[in-house]
Amino acid sequence: MTWALLAFALSLVATVAVKKIASRWGIMDRPTDPRKVHAKPTPLLGGVAIFLSFAIVVLALLSGSDALTSGEITPTHYLGVLAGGLILMIGGFLDDKYNLPPRLSFIAPVLAALVAIGAGIEVSKLTNPFGGILYLEAWQSNVLVFAWLLVVMFTTKFLDGLDGLATGVSAIASLMIMLLAMTTAYLQPDVALLSSVALGSLLGFLPWNFHPAKIFLGEGGSTFVGYLVGILAVISGGKVATALLVLGIPLLDVVWVILRRLRSGGVAAIAKGDRKHLHHRLLDLGWSQRKIVLAYYVVAASFGFAALFLQSQQKLVALGLLIVFMLVTAAILVRREYATAHRVS
Repeated sequence: MTWALLAFALSLVATVAVKKIASRWGIMDRPTDPRKVHAKPTPLLGGVAIFLSFAIVVLALLSGSDALTSGEITPTHYLGVLAGGLILMIGGFLDDKYNLPPRLSFIAPVLAALVAIGAGIEVSKLTNPFGGILYLEAWQSNVLVFAWLLVVMFTTKFLDGLDGLATGVSAIASLMIMLLAMTTAYLQPDVALLSSVALGSLLGFLPWNFHPAKIFLGEGGSTFVGYLVGILAVISGGKVATALLVLGIPLLDVVWVILRRLRSGGVAAIAKGDRKHLHHRLLDLGWSQRKIVLAYYVVAASFGFAALFLQSQQKLVALGLLIVFMLVTAAILVRREYATAHRVS
């Protein structure tokens, strides 16, 4: 708890410093695009504060005790994770500063995932929801971890459309992995400690990022919070199902948006932003930012807490229910949008 509080305090203070630096350097998100929902220029680079607080506490722990290495996670793993995070910060800074084209935004996340894998982040086995254990070859683990990290990073990147949304949902995912690691069934004190540090770093940033936001995550931050969740899910021994349930709605929303963009404009349309994400549709229906964000928090926390008590097959059923919920919600929203458009015309 002490280390989590330290990470919280560092993040809280570092955010103020980063906000001043971003403002001085003119690294701002200006509401010139119709997709933007904020009314005035807002500093970016907020993810730097989260990364710095997380990295400082992790390095302090590694240098002063063996609390983070009491299990199967080695210092090499942690250094690889931090190196991947640093890559995201550098890539994010360049993107926020120079507004890079979408195709270049893939470079930093891809490199970060490769660095983490190179440091030994792997999944050696998976629980088969229908019984038994699936053991993975090294190449299978590499492909799975690479795909998983990219999926989670771009899920939180797309989710970062309203104040506090990506940060809060990522904090909930970190909390659930921490609680799961503390149960007698898993009992992973190193994972629980690492998750608590991630949680503290995210929560320290959240007061400045919640509506009305004083600072945004920025490109690096929006991918880093997903990177953190993805790493925690893998490094804890494969708690991917738990992370999936917490991130279920945002992830399904990404799938929905990508399929719609593919259908309307082909592959080139995937990287083109619009206001068709679930949170944008709810905003257009008249929901306030806070109401939407809190609704996401409730759904994420509900399915996350359920994951603490469900077995593998039951988690699969819960994921199925989440998919059905998302499909029904999407159908209702699209139908309302269609009816509104026809009334106007």
